[in-house]
Amino acid sequence: MGKHLVLVGGGHAHLTMLKNLRVFVDRGHRITLVSPGEYHYYSGMGPGLLSGLYAPNQVRFHVARMAIDRGAAFIRDRVVGIDADRRLLLLASGEPIPYDIASFNTGSSVPDSLRAGKPSCAVPVKPISCLLEARQRILAGLPAGRMRLVVVGGGPAGIELCGNLWRLVRDAGGRAELTLVGGSRLLGGFPGRVRLLALASLAERGIRVLEGVKAQAVEENRVLLSDGDEIPCDLALLAVGVQPSAMFAESGLAVGADGGLLVDDTLRSLSSPELFGGGDCICLQSRPLPKVGVFAVRQNPILYHNLMAALEEEAMRHFVPQKMYLLILNLGNGRGILQRGRLVFGGRWPFLLKDWIDRRFMAGFQLSRERDEVVLPTVESRG
Repeated sequence: MGKHLVLVGGGHAHLTMLKNLRVFVDRGHRITLVSPGEYHYYSGMGPGLLSGLYAPNQVRFHVARMAIDRGAAFIRDRVVGIDADRRLLLLASGEPIPYDIASFNTGSSVPDSLRAGKPSCAVPVKPISCLLEARQRILAGLPAGRMRLVVVGGGPAGIELCGNLWRLVRDAGGRAELTLVGGSRLLGGFPGRVRLLALASLAERGIRVLEGVKAQAVEENRVLLSDGDEIPCDLALLAVGVQPSAMFAESGLAVGADGGLLVDDTLRSLSSPELFGGGDCICLQSRPLPKVGVFAVRQNPILYHNLMAALEEEAMRHFVPQKMYLLILNLGNGRGILQRGRLVFGGRWPFLLKDWIDRRFMAGFQLSRERDEVVLPTVESRG
């Protein structure tokens, strides 16, 4: 007799599942996808979406259509609670959904503490669709004069967002003062050469970088800093402190130090064997992982196999994360920084490699109708 599998979120780690849902349906299982939107945006191309290097159609998957076309149900809603004892998922709309097996790929979000519920010029960078809002606000504001734009966050995302803000302003023919609030040390956990290449790239474009200081609050027209100073601001992108939903802890499930669903190497919950997960919303018990998309992508085939195994009581496979992964930063000027372990390169070809990898990944999961909706622009360097 078939069982009911609920996929919560259509993120990177669920893409292989979504592409192969028909296999589950043909075996008699019922599948439901719950997602707050019809689309899932690929975070690796988010900075390029902000700058206009990529059109929205090029960086998103129509997860609702992927589900429905393959015989699954789609519910546009958010799961806000889990009753593991009764095997119920609680939706924001108030409706419960029963499940036999459920898998979570809900990503991470930027905490709201910097805004503190007050009017603010801040835009969180997650979900990635927020970058479309930021882009439109900037394009609307540039004709009025010089804008004051701030990025909060000293990690790879902060670097990429600053570089692509610069490209957005340049291509729009506008003027802006760009500031990066980099925290204690820009790219502090990365090899020194990555940091130096990033700083040089930002400096040559006149982007101000603040280190040794953190953002304390983002108000309507200013960013308050930990040293008592403040930065006038028309728009601030928040790329700091991403964390999983508090839903897992609030539902009484085992969680990691970051609040992510605690899972074993089969990506199965330690406290509820009917629950699985992948991507930023989980914490791997054997080795907590950085919140980078490569791990979610690598978890794809493991989740695909293990969810079928859970439904049909078969043997599980184990996820073994690689010790080193490839990181390429899109600097927004047709150049990039590549890093893998101690190997570090900067220049034009790292960006071209990233662009090729990202486009190939999108083509592997996008519906053909999505790819036909837009003509892919030729990448050119104007830096």
